[in-house]
Amino acid sequence: MVTHEIDNETVTTDFILLGLWPEFSHLVILICIILLVYFAAVMGNTVLILLIWLDARLHSPMYFLLSQLSLIDLALISTSVPKMVTNFFSGKRTISHIGCGTQIFFSLTLGIAECLLLTLMSYDRYIAICNPLRYSVIMSHTICTQMVIGSWVGGAVTSLVHTAYAMHFPICRPRKIPHFLCEGMALLKLTCEDISAYVKSVVVSSFLVVLIPLSLILTSYTLIFLTVLRMNSPEGRNKALTTCSSHLCVVSLYFGPAILVYMRPGSSKTPRLNQSLFMFNAILTPMLNPLIYSLRNKDVIAAMKNVIISRCPQGKMKICT
Repeated sequence: MVTHEIDNETVTTDFILLGLWPEFSHLVILICIILLVYFAAVMGNTVLILLIWLDARLHSPMYFLLSQLSLIDLALISTSVPKMVTNFFSGKRTISHIGCGTQIFFSLTLGIAECLLLTLMSYDRYIAICNPLRYSVIMSHTICTQMVIGSWVGGAVTSLVHTAYAMHFPICRPRKIPHFLCEGMALLKLTCEDISAYVKSVVVSSFLVVLIPLSLILTSYTLIFLTVLRMNSPEGRNKALTTCSSHLCVVSLYFGPAILVYMRPGSSKTPRLNQSLFMFNAILTPMLNPLIYSLRNKDVIAAMKNVIISRCPQGKMKICT
């Protein structure tokens, strides 16, 4: 902990994270469940990334974007859970000033990057279904790489602005954050300065990075469903709907809590509800995403079987299969 002696008073620059629902009577059980969720998310997203990398049949724009989504989810859940679990079992709930700013920056960067990437994934499905003859030209490897870089850079730049602005305010209240991670709006409640202008900028940013992408996603899927309804092949229709339903499910899991966190009136925002929504977005969703895409995707299941069979010794082939 960094401290300075000023007029015989100890002033600390560290913050105290009060944690997830500190009044909850069975907190040990909850933390253990979150730890299991973390391991499941790490395993699921890592396996999905490796499958897409190892199996040549998954070397397509859709799965390249999906691998980036798994990478973001893997990083997102790792920004909060390890620190939360470490604080709980060590009994030390502090986080340094730099650590707090770092956590805010990465959680915002990854959240915004995921929002942009989900929008690009819906555009990929729109081109594949509504304009299949030009798909290989429009969704070339170069374009896909630029899309991914744009998502990361867009998230990082927006996050850097918000993080720098939130961290420059002086703290005049007890440095206790009622959260399991450093979050910008929770941190700003510790300052005595007027933050109304910043709150307005958060609303504007939320509109740009949440509502506009969501409207683009809904537009893409409206056009997709109109195209699917005109398909003569039931098999092609079912395949398109299965792929799109997985993505729409992930979109709902991500955008629902995000809208409730950033677009609700200030009077309805309570620490407990915010923590619940953040836990869903930053902890549960990264675990659910690979399950949704793997269990509902025949190509991913086939790739998993192929990798398992190829890694099995010849004598144990029957057991493995």
